[in-house]
Amino acid sequence: MMSGKRILMLVVGVVLIGASIAIALWNKPHENMSSAKADVTIEASALFQAYNTDEKVADKQYLGKTLAVSGVVKEVSKPEGGPVKVSLETGDEFLVICELDALSKHARQEFPAGEKVTLKGKCDGLNLDVQLSRCVELK
Repeated sequence: MMSGKRILMLVVGVVLIGASIAIALWNKPHENMSSAKADVTIEASALFQAYNTDEKVADKQYLGKTLAVSGVVKEVSKPEGGPVKVSLETGDEFLVICELDALSKHARQEFPAGEKVTLKGKCDGLNLDVQLSRCVELK
């Protein structure tokens, strides 16, 4: 049978290991989106259609992955104190919304409506519109 002192040392050891792992993950540097390789290249309309058809299947294919999404700009918004959001048309009332990466330098943050662009970012899934975060423009 283990003594109380040995159990306490074991618990303290496990807690220290867990804390070390948590600190390492918390301080992990962010991926550089400008140089990140896109896992998938897709049109905004096809991405929205995949989510509109079957969200669970689309999540398995796209959620958390780096996507290069091409589409026509519908509008650009800049919430006060927040990052620029570029909305891409999908042929539906819903959109693909690409939030520009706050950690990257951007050549521009103005995108005229009707312009065809390709933005690369992390897919956050469907929330009425398909959401991408940490986006950068591809030339």
